[in-house]
Amino acid sequence: MKKVLILGAGMVVRPMAKYLLQNGYFVTIASRTKSKADAILKNHPNSRAIAWTVDKEQELDKMIEEHDLVVSLLPYTYHVMVAKKAIKHHKNMVTTSYVKPEMKALDKDAKDAGILILNEVGLDPGIDHMSAKKIIDHVHAKNGKIQEFYSLCGALPAIDVACQNPFKYKFSWSPIGVLMAGNNDGKYLKKGNTYYIPTEHLFRKRFYINFPEVGILEVYPNRDSIPYIDLYNIPETETMFRGTLRYPGWSEIIDTMKHIGLFSDKTYDASNLTYNQLLAKILNTTENQTKQEIAKRFDIPIDSLPINAMEWLGLFSDKKVGKKDTILQIIGQLMIEKMTLQGDEKDMVVMMHLFKIAYPDGKTEVVRSTMLDFGTPNTDTSVARTVSLPAAAAVIMILENKIQLTGVHIPVLPELYNPILEKLEELGIKMIETYGLPSEQMIK
Repeated sequence: MKKVLILGAGMVVRPMAKYLLQNGYFVTIASRTKSKADAILKNHPNSRAIAWTVDKEQELDKMIEEHDLVVSLLPYTYHVMVAKKAIKHHKNMVTTSYVKPEMKALDKDAKDAGILILNEVGLDPGIDHMSAKKIIDHVHAKNGKIQEFYSLCGALPAIDVACQNPFKYKFSWSPIGVLMAGNNDGKYLKKGNTYYIPTEHLFRKRFYINFPEVGILEVYPNRDSIPYIDLYNIPETETMFRGTLRYPGWSEIIDTMKHIGLFSDKTYDASNLTYNQLLAKILNTTENQTKQEIAKRFDIPIDSLPINAMEWLGLFSDKKVGKKDTILQIIGQLMIEKMTLQGDEKDMVVMMHLFKIAYPDGKTEVVRSTMLDFGTPNTDTSVARTVSLPAAAAVIMILENKIQLTGVHIPVLPELYNPILEKLEELGIKMIETYGLPSEQMIK
């Protein structure tokens, strides 16, 4: 029986572990909190939970040596450490994280060791790569050219759940990760022009789309889109835009909170402060003027959506903060308390690719590819399914020798994306492709 070592027992691990166990693999989960691993594995006879922390490198050496493949679902900063040990023991490795330069630098070592280190095989990054590249390669095979490409993705609460708060959002993964992503810059190519969006303007460069079966969603830039021109081998494109999807209103609220300074890494001793007192300190105003100061500073009504959302969150309340921490962590903890998806609530993942394509005979078409996936209450979130199951499918294909690649890769090659996408369809995770749409269907 082949053995798979999973490092980490976070929010997305359960569907992967369950799928691997169902397919006859032995699964070990090594986690800082062993009880989390135990809860996932549920005493399955072909499983083991281990208490382990990242500082115990000798134990990691031994665990990797004893298993056939290692999956790192640790914070990305530890992937290179794991990869070096995988190379040392000639064991394949899978992650769902973005490839950093330090990981890319291990490509030759991995090839020399005869192993595959497969990264970015989750949702975004992951399903986005595979589903986009499938269409791009199909178009190129017909001598078509990609003129414009938009790739949009979001993890959201289902519509009935979203209506429960002004943010129209609940967290099905790390709130701190969501907030930190909002501090990124944006960069993209549109109609042949490159646009750089500094972080302070990120949420102000939003536009809207109509997503099938969902309705109107807003879009804002997702990091730097430019590298994907080379990554997807579409040097001909005049537009390359990757965006994040949210319900309308999110960007307006988050933009206001961000400009107040609520997502900064500045530390405050709020042990004896209420949330309103802390807010007054940040705004450099008095406690009874926090709402008025925000309204004045941003030229918005005192009953505007951002102020109402902040009031709902509790930022004008007399509740004690009771800790010394960065303001980002303080706000993140407040959001965890009020905006975490509950077990009986459903989340969803929405993904859309839009291509404008030109062919040698002068014909053009718009191709749309969409995915709408829902979580199952009290079982698995859609985020957990769509992040972990692509990686689980890749694990099985590697262990069954259906993937022969070596080195450091992401799933943009047909021998990677075709079988993984096929397996995901069997699991109910599918992109719906529509060809031949008129140019009016393209984002303007």
